[in-house]
Amino acid sequence: MWNPMCRLSLWVRQSGTHRVWVVWGCRLCSQKAVKPPKIPTQQSSPTLRPQFEKQRRKHEREKNILSKGLDNEGLKWTQKDKIVYSTSTIPGEKKDTSVPFPQAYSPEYVESCWYQWWEKEGFFTPEHHRKLPHAVNQTFSLCIPPPNVTGSLHLGHALTVAIEDTLSRWRRMQGYKVLWVPGCDHAGIATQSVVERRLLKTHGKRRQDYSREEFLQEVWNWKNEKGDEIYGQLRKLGASLDWTRTCFTMDPGFSSAVTEALVRLSDSGLIYRSEGLVNWSCALESAISDIEVDSKQLPGRTLLSVPGYEREVEFGTIVTFAYPVEGQDGEVCVSTTRPETMLGDVAIAVHPDDPRYTELHGRQCRHPFIDRLLPIISDASVDMQFGTGAVKITPAHDHADFLLSQRHELPRLTV
Repeated sequence: MWNPMCRLSLWVRQSGTHRVWVVWGCRLCSQKAVKPPKIPTQQSSPTLRPQFEKQRRKHEREKNILSKGLDNEGLKWTQKDKIVYSTSTIPGEKKDTSVPFPQAYSPEYVESCWYQWWEKEGFFTPEHHRKLPHAVNQTFSLCIPPPNVTGSLHLGHALTVAIEDTLSRWRRMQGYKVLWVPGCDHAGIATQSVVERRLLKTHGKRRQDYSREEFLQEVWNWKNEKGDEIYGQLRKLGASLDWTRTCFTMDPGFSSAVTEALVRLSDSGLIYRSEGLVNWSCALESAISDIEVDSKQLPGRTLLSVPGYEREVEFGTIVTFAYPVEGQDGEVCVSTTRPETMLGDVAIAVHPDDPRYTELHGRQCRHPFIDRLLPIISDASVDMQFGTGAVKITPAHDHADFLLSQRHELPRLTV
């Protein structure tokens, strides 16, 4: 029996122990399906006639498909032959467009030779402005957001380059003196990480196996390799960049400019030296920026892989322990997900409106492992619903605790 299914014109025929699937309107999957379903009887109602007429035409098409007996068996994908075009234009010379065009469109043929000629003629330099017959006394300059040398360009780079290239060419058409500066960024820790992974994969060595000079040379080799690849991709995109002014964020000129800016800001009192927390990577053995830290919200106890450990490490578990109150019987139970930092605790914080700890404001607790008294302070930032409502304060190992220590003038102890 034939049964219609959904709107895909897909029919199932079950006979005995085998099932045949036929997709109408496409090539058939089997020749075993030899007849289509019967055309439904047309109803007498005028409102249903268009529907049955549509079904009748559909079944006629299905019948024609079946009558051809097509089968997908034995069909193989054949790759289309790639046509290679050649040009007689010398690189750097203007492309000869008088030759016959290829029969099929080829982006490679269309794009070839033009960029080398543009670059040789200096069309992308601001000095070419004086040759423009429609030149105006206006300047338009911008620099490309420097791609990181951690790898090749991706789709986001292509989008940004297309937008900036459009703006640059539009301003040149208006007669502006245009400067679009290319360059790339060293990317700091990110580049160091990819270089370390390559050295480990290719040579089986870690960064510590090299001297400082040797490792820096490996990083520079990577920069030169990936930098040239990035610049090649920018040229393939047709970006109208002034390649005579290519920059790298670690060039001597840039380094001098950064030093000069830092000194000026310091002399003006706009920046100052102070204490603050940094993100320390135990695997890299280096401080990393906030943008290089991935934050994860854990629903509870979770096992995560940590670099340098063969087994997964447990995170997201709340531990509760007690601090005895100094000078009286009793204790304050605190809850934390970081029990390993308790040796750096300098205080216990409670919410000022929490009735459970009102009588303990201003009192002290004794650290169970170190001869240290911890003051009990009240602060509105404490969440009364978290754990026991009392939290330990470790300013040197938590950003929130660090800010709280500044408000209450607490010391900072590094574990």
